[in-house]
Amino acid sequence: MMLPYRDNVGALLFNAAGQVLVARRADLPNAEGAAGGWQLPQGGMDAGEDPAMAVFRELEEEIGTAKAEILAEHPRWLFYDLPTELIGKALGGKYRGQRQKWFALRFLGDDSDIRLDLDPHPEFDAWRWARLAELPGLAVPFKRAIYDDLAREFVRFGG
Repeated sequence: MMLPYRDNVGALLFNAAGQVLVARRADLPNAEGAAGGWQLPQGGMDAGEDPAMAVFRELEEEIGTAKAEILAEHPRWLFYDLPTELIGKALGGKYRGQRQKWFALRFLGDDSDIRLDLDPHPEFDAWRWARLAELPGLAVPFKRAIYDDLAREFVRFGG
């Protein structure tokens, strides 16, 4: 039986300088320069949840604030498959990969509003602003095509 894709939303949160927020995965604390150690906020959708509402919920859960407005929605759902060695382990072992709806958002808060310590089990342990062009190099190989696509699609909002 072929496993399904998990529905997911992702956020490119742009600051006033046109940089995007990236966060370091708490489960990879020594991956400072390694691909996959840093990623964009993203997370699973609840059944029947509107993607635009889900992206604000995910921002609140993962970075402690949803002080943002949507600038654009990627016109397509983007898919990735997990590498063979992660199938049955990652994503609760129930999915072959993810089907993602991505949004570009303008950050309306201050850096002090970003709080990774509000969740009792934080996904991230550090964050920084990055240039859009850096995104593909930050991604694990199986997500790199998505980060390439995002950098092209949302280039009008940052550099």
